[in-house]
Amino acid sequence: MSRVFEGYERQYCEISANLSKKCTSAIALDGEQKKQKLSEIKSGVEDAETLIKKMDLEVRSLPPSVKSSLLVKLREYKSDLNNFKTEVKRITSGHLNASARDELLEAGMADTVTASADQRSRLMMSTDRLGRTTDRIKDSRKTMLETEELGVSILQDLHGQRQSLLRAHETLHGVDDNVGKSKKILTAMTRRMNRNKWTIGAIITVLVLAIIFILYFKLTR
Repeated sequence: MSRVFEGYERQYCEISANLSKKCTSAIALDGEQKKQKLSEIKSGVEDAETLIKKMDLEVRSLPPSVKSSLLVKLREYKSDLNNFKTEVKRITSGHLNASARDELLEAGMADTVTASADQRSRLMMSTDRLGRTTDRIKDSRKTMLETEELGVSILQDLHGQRQSLLRAHETLHGVDDNVGKSKKILTAMTRRMNRNKWTIGAIITVLVLAIIFILYFKLTR
């Protein structure tokens, strides 16, 4: 049910209860007191009519699944308002005899009791619905907070994993640099070893030639 409609409904029930009491008391009054009471009643009827118009507009804006049940209530309130208007006309006319006045007093009292009980029941139902709605809002808020905490935890985990990946990337980059440096060192050592091999080979060749030359010189002499 629409919370806006429920708010209008509570206001109407309060106004309706006050109008019932004022109509009942106005019957027993005369003169200026009666005029003042009628003025209050007419003002209350106007306020009630304004609320019914607002409820009507609110109901028309609701989906069909909700609208049907509220239209039934709205028709009851419109009928109730028409009864008040009729009662105001009867009180204003001033042609009620004593017996009719007594009957109206008794009927008014009975209607007041019935209306008050009905209005109290409706107010209790509205309060109960509001309580359930409040509980649902609290549960939704709790779920939202838990979801938010879970999201924050997941984000923190992802941030930690990202930092770990960055550190691993930096480590691998350092390893690549070290491998490159080692490769350069090995290449330089290989070149140096090759040069040393050629140098040693040249020296050995010179020594062999020198020995051969010395032997040849000794033998020929």
